[in-house]
Amino acid sequence: MSDCLFCRIIAGEIPATLVHQDERLVVVKDLNPQAPLHVLILPRRHIATLNDLTPDDDALVGSMFRRAAALAKDHGYHERGYRTVFNVNREAGQSVFHIHLHLLAGRALTWPPG
Repeated sequence: MSDCLFCRIIAGEIPATLVHQDERLVVVKDLNPQAPLHVLILPRRHIATLNDLTPDDDALVGSMFRRAAALAKDHGYHERGYRTVFNVNREAGQSVFHIHLHLLAGRALTWPPG
């Protein structure tokens, strides 16, 4: 989608700090980090919200979580702890309507998140 911020980042039209990329995913640093490690795991394919997923997307979502676990391990947080978050729609804090998994680590994360 030409008007989607994350689609434009994935296409290289908007600069971002790239952490990882493969045939399915692009991972970038969050511009407003809430933890020492805060990255966004983006599928290359545009999907607006989790509500738009189909059973055909199960492997894609699984790969997003596996990438989060691998990045947490790569940064030394896999044993200390980390958080993964999907926000769905405005009231939950979704501001870019292209699904993305937040990975946060490197500080104590309280519950409930607020």
